[in-house]
Amino acid sequence: MKKVGIVMGSDSDLPILQKSIDTLKSLDIPYEVHVYSAHRTPVEARDFSFYARERGFGVIIAAAGMAAHLAGAVAANTTLPVIGIPCKSSNLDGLDALLSTVQMPTGIPVATVAINGGANAAILAAQILAVSDTELASKLDAKRASDAAKVLEKDAAIAAQFN
Repeated sequence: MKKVGIVMGSDSDLPILQKSIDTLKSLDIPYEVHVYSAHRTPVEARDFSFYARERGFGVIIAAAGMAAHLAGAVAANTTLPVIGIPCKSSNLDGLDALLSTVQMPTGIPVATVAINGGANAAILAAQILAVSDTELASKLDAKRASDAAKVLEKDAAIAAQFN
């Protein structure tokens, strides 16, 4: 199975990416985690993304806040799918990161999840990998069924209390 690359602009983004890591672990998807800054370590960020395919990656998750150029910088150096997670900052509550992540020029797409959307980034990465992996697709189907069952349990509890 292909690995998922996880890069964050700062270790302060780790709590958001921990949700990605936990989700990937639950689906038995291999991953590798790094801190690379689009601005402070541009060579390392470029090299990671440029050589990602030959290093066995199938998709990359990139998270950053504020200017949030990391996902775009990664996408500029690979043709692998890149999923951007805009991280909430203290200044504009993550709107700046969202706009920086989602507004990519034609030819350099970045799939973008919600602000602080670490779990959804991992699920999207899994769905991309599952296109060619039926075992992983079955795990995703089981996760969906489990998630639906949890909602129906909550519905039953609320209905019993109020109906």
